[in-house]
Amino acid sequence: MSEFNLIREYFFWKPKPDSVRVSVGDDAAVLTLPANKELVVSVDTSNAGVHFPLNTPPHAVGYKALAVNLSDLAAMGAEPAWFTLALSLPAVDQEWVAEFTRGMRELAKQHGIFLIGGDTTRGALSITIQVMGWVPPGRALLRSGARHGDWVCVSGTLGDAAAGLAIVQQRLVLPTAAAAFCVQRLNYPTPRVALGQCLRGLASACMDISDGLLADLGHILTASGVGARLQHTAIPVSAALQPLALAQRLDFALRGGDDYELLFTLPKQHLDEVQQVANKYHIQVTVIGEVDDNQTGLSVDYTFSDKRQGYEHFS
Repeated sequence: MSEFNLIREYFFWKPKPDSVRVSVGDDAAVLTLPANKELVVSVDTSNAGVHFPLNTPPHAVGYKALAVNLSDLAAMGAEPAWFTLALSLPAVDQEWVAEFTRGMRELAKQHGIFLIGGDTTRGALSITIQVMGWVPPGRALLRSGARHGDWVCVSGTLGDAAAGLAIVQQRLVLPTAAAAFCVQRLNYPTPRVALGQCLRGLASACMDISDGLLADLGHILTASGVGARLQHTAIPVSAALQPLALAQRLDFALRGGDDYELLFTLPKQHLDEVQQVANKYHIQVTVIGEVDDNQTGLSVDYTFSDKRQGYEHFS
């Protein structure tokens, strides 16, 4: 199959939303931004063997590649609109591409985001997605607003995806149901798009957890010029991880990454409102610590034997 036939078969999506005047098939897309909205743009690359194991099912690869980008929009409080896809393939495997796009389209349909263009090339398997969305003017969630006295909060449970990767890599054994749950969390993260939009005007700072709680909270604290104290007993972990020893459980939850839950700071007076919103969407929200004015950074009432904070590409 030629490159252009591949594009026509799998990446020419219909029907186009009203906001898309021109999409796949021309040199560039032509888009209409709603009045009184600011554009939010993010891009991520997923490489085989780095961001997903080589034997990951193609449906999961497509789903997760889009999910991690939607999670960035969620962290900004943005409403998803469009995305582009640059796909590098070692060869055209129609069965693989069909499953890849099926996974991607399933998630795209859930969040109303539309593929408007991209590129396909021959090379090592690599997926680069650029997502675009919008927020009301001045309402985007940022990393730089945390203030002394705010709660530190997270959505969902932490450490499941890191445990799932350890299971896939045969570094960890869990009971069958627990193992399946963790691998599912690794392959099919849930972007908290609705929660992110609800946090606009309530959260003082926000980002998603991709490289590990400690590392990512460090980014918020640096951007905000504050510190924070965390309680390890407050860190939410799933029932699947409960059988693990405390040190291993906390390693996955605090430093494992790949959960794509939201990490946010919240003025205390907004906690009840956020809990009500989270309950509406059946999302667990947990207070795990408090922002303080200690500018030396982050303190946790648990000590690891090494200083690693989370995943680093070039460490």
